[in-house]
Amino acid sequence: MDDGFDLDSRLDGPLGRKAADALAPLGLETVGDLLRHYPRRYVDRGRLTEIAGLVAGEHVTVVAAVARAELREMRNRRGKMLKAVIRDEKGGELDATFFNGWKLQGFIKQGVVGVFSGKVGVFNNRLQLTHPQFEEIEESDSLRPFLSVYPANAKVTSQAIARSVRQVLEQIDDPTDPLPGSLREREKLPELGRALRRIHVPETEADLFAARHRLVWDEALGVQLALALRREAAVARPAPVCPRRDDGLLAAFDADLPFPLTEGQQEVGEQIAADLAREHPMNRLVQGDVGAGKTIVALRAMLQAVDAGTQAAMLAPTEVLAAQHARSLRAMLGALGRGGELGAGENATAVTLLTGSMGAKAKRQALLDAQSGAAGIVVGTHALIQDTVGFAELGLVVVDEQHRFGVEQRDALRARGEKAPHMLVMTATPIPRTVAMTVYGDLAVSELKGLPKGRSPVATTVVPLAEHPSWIERVWQRIREEVEAGHQCYVVCPRVGGTEKEGRRRAPRRTTTVARSGVPRSRCSTSPR
Repeated sequence: MDDGFDLDSRLDGPLGRKAADALAPLGLETVGDLLRHYPRRYVDRGRLTEIAGLVAGEHVTVVAAVARAELREMRNRRGKMLKAVIRDEKGGELDATFFNGWKLQGFIKQGVVGVFSGKVGVFNNRLQLTHPQFEEIEESDSLRPFLSVYPANAKVTSQAIARSVRQVLEQIDDPTDPLPGSLREREKLPELGRALRRIHVPETEADLFAARHRLVWDEALGVQLALALRREAAVARPAPVCPRRDDGLLAAFDADLPFPLTEGQQEVGEQIAADLAREHPMNRLVQGDVGAGKTIVALRAMLQAVDAGTQAAMLAPTEVLAAQHARSLRAMLGALGRGGELGAGENATAVTLLTGSMGAKAKRQALLDAQSGAAGIVVGTHALIQDTVGFAELGLVVVDEQHRFGVEQRDALRARGEKAPHMLVMTATPIPRTVAMTVYGDLAVSELKGLPKGRSPVATTVVPLAEHPSWIERVWQRIREEVEAGHQCYVVCPRVGGTEKEGRRRAPRRTTTVARSGVPRSRCSTSPR
C-alpha cells in the first residue's frame, strides 16, 4: 500500500493525530476499523422529493441549504427554538423548526447544506418540518448520487467520518484479498478492496448491492469458521459410549407406554440413540412446538444413558420449571423412577431435584445422591453448574430452553469428569437463521414435527397494539372467553417493567402475542370481530 498504510495501520498515519484521537471514542483506531465502520443509511439523490412537491403528512428526506436561521423565544414554555428556512437546488423553500435551538445554532446556520428528514406538517399555512433529523454535508458531496450517513456521536459528526473515510481511501491501495479468485468467481463476489470502496462511496445501486453482498458473505464465513472450530473443540474429548439395550430401563419404559410414539418422536429418537452410541460427544438441538412431545424424547435419551451406567442431568431455566420437570419425569416413569424405594421397579433409577432455594437437609441429600450415583437423573437449575455439585459419571446433559443459557454455562457442565457428556438441547422457540447460526451453530438440529394423537396445535395471534391500541379490550375479552372454556392462555410482551419516566422517554413498539394452550375446542383469536 502507498505510504506503508494497510488495514492494521493506526489512523494517526493517514489522518494525523488530532483526527485520529477524535475517532478513538467510537472504537476506530486502525484503518481497518474505520473502513469497516459502514454507513447506517444512504440518501439517494435520485429519489429525493423536491420541496415544491411536498404534501402535508408525508415523511420526506430533502437535501437543502439553510437560507436563514434565527433563535426565537418559545411562547408556552421556557427556552428558545431555532427557526430556519431551507431551500433546495430547485428553489423550493420549507420551514424547519428545532426545539432547544441553542444547541444547534452553531450547526444550522445560513449557507450550511444538509440532509433534513422528518414528517411534513403545517403551521401558519406554511409547510414545515418539526425537529427533523439533520446531517450536515459538504457542498461538494451534494453532487454525489448517494450520500453516506454514518453512526456518529455528539463530538464526531457523520460528515467528519465521511471526510476521514475518503481521506484514507485516497491514500491506500486495495488490501490483499483473503478469498481465492476461484471462490470469488463462483460466488460472484467483488474483490475486497472494491467492496470496501463502494460501500462507502457508491455510484449506483448495483455498487451497493455487490458491496453489501461481499461484506455480509465475509461476516457469515467468519461466523461459520468460528463455529467449525467450536465443533472441533467439542469433540476433542471422548464421551461415554451409551449404546441402546434391549433389556434395560428404556425398553421397559417403552413397553409400558400407554400410547404410541409419533413418527417425529421415533425419527428424532433414532438420531439421538445413534449419537449416544458413539464415542464422540453428541451436540444436538431438538426444536418442536409446544405439545410436540419433547419431554418424552429427552426422557428416553436419559434412560439410554442410565442403561449404560452413567447419569443424566436436566438443566431448566427456573426453579418452577425444574420442579415441574422433576414431577413430570417421576410421573411418566412410575415405578421405574423410584429407585431405592419400596415398590420400585426392577433396575429402577431415582429422579433427584436440586435447586438453590432448597433447604440445607434436602440439598445435602440431593448432592449426595448425585455424587454417589444413587440418582440416575438429576434435575436442577443453575445450581447444577456450581463447582460443589459432583456426579459419579455424567453421561448426558439435557438443556431446556437453551436461549436462557449461554455457551459458557453449557460448557461448564460439559467440562465435568474425564469424559465429555453428551449434550441435548430442547427449545420450543422459533429460531431465526442468524440466531441459530450464532447460538446453536455448534449443534446438530433435529426438528420434532407433528403432535401426539388427540392434541391440537396451540393458536398464536400477534396483536399490533402500537397501531391499534383500542384492540386491548378485545384481547382481554378473548382471553376471558378461552379461560372460561377451560383453556389456558399466555401473553408474551416485548418489554416488561421499567419506570413511567423511562417509558415516556423511549416508548417501545408494543406488540402482544397471545397464545392459548390446553385442550382446545376453538381457535384463539385476538383480533376484533
